[in-house]
Amino acid sequence: MSEKKAKKQSLFTRLLVENPVFGLYLGICSALAITTNINNAIGMGIAVTIVLTLSNILVSSIRNLTPADIHIPVYIVIIATLVTIVGMIIQAYTPSLYSALGAFIDLIVVNCIILGRAEAFASMNPIGPSILDGLTMGCSYTMSILTMSFFRQILGTGVLSLSNPFTNAEVFSIRLIPEGFELPFFKEQFGAFITFACLAAAVSAFKANVEKKEKSAEL
Repeated sequence: MSEKKAKKQSLFTRLLVENPVFGLYLGICSALAITTNINNAIGMGIAVTIVLTLSNILVSSIRNLTPADIHIPVYIVIIATLVTIVGMIIQAYTPSLYSALGAFIDLIVVNCIILGRAEAFASMNPIGPSILDGLTMGCSYTMSILTMSFFRQILGTGVLSLSNPFTNAEVFSIRLIPEGFELPFFKEQFGAFITFACLAAAVSAFKANVEKKEKSAEL
């Protein structure tokens, strides 16, 4: 997307058009696996955003010092170190969330979004824009998995609930679908794929509409 077009678009439009999960199809594995409730989505979204932003800062800081032939291994070491630190913090302060997310915390290391932004953006730009890029892509990813979790949790359990990850105390719990009318398969892998497909189709239609309006404006 050109810089001129990006400036014309609202932040919400950019978050959808450049959405890493539904627009670029990156980070899909974690999106399908952990979006059974909004607690998991918030935890994973915050973890990815922190790692993404900090890795962008570090990669941007050393971009002129890193030899071209070893830059990918260097980026992976940086990301792996950050993921290890974030994982240890989650395990120490929110053990229930750590157990729920399981191996997907460690798999943040190979998340295509993080390595992709380090390679495609942070390695070519100053720290300021790299921070903004990390926060924007992190928020977009978080928005994606929160949306998936919202639909899967309501349709699969009939209840929208949130608990405090530090104390496990329930913050709120609202039944939106009467008991007996839930669709339990939305808690399984099949439901994850169905939810992803529907949301990806909606984002694709939105992108097509945006591109159509831009072409009409240029005429």
